[in-house]
Amino acid sequence: MTKRRVSDLRMVLVDGDEALERWRYVHNVVVPPAAMSVVEAGERLARGYRLENAYDGDVLVGCSTVRPVVDGVVTVIARVLPEFRRRGFGAALYEHALGYARVQGAEVVETCVLGVNEDGLRFARRYGFAEVERYVLDGESDEWVDLRLVL
Repeated sequence: MTKRRVSDLRMVLVDGDEALERWRYVHNVVVPPAAMSVVEAGERLARGYRLENAYDGDVLVGCSTVRPVVDGVVTVIARVLPEFRRRGFGAALYEHALGYARVQGAEVVETCVLGVNEDGLRFARRYGFAEVERYVLDGESDEWVDLRLVL
């Protein structure tokens, strides 16, 4: 089997139930404490979130979320399935989503990472994100980290 280059990464906009289910699968594997139902994932689309799946050839490797820009601030989240990390897919996903956010007028980028996801935190810091807040949602025990980057 020939190893593909990251430049072969293919981003596909979520459009339809099958694509939404693939996006939801990646989301739920990467952030199990925030696992979403089909209805919850569909609500993201209804609120104008840009959801994309990332493929290495025909293999699903990750997904991204770009929330609508509000007052110059956008939230960008890139997720890579654990077995595909440290191959450059996260960087390609992030750069693609950030490019979209810039076109939408974003001046500040925020992201959110599950506190135990050391790979995700290291990735965000490497791209210049600074920690803004750590918190636990009411009734839950998992710590989340909000980070911010000024463009």
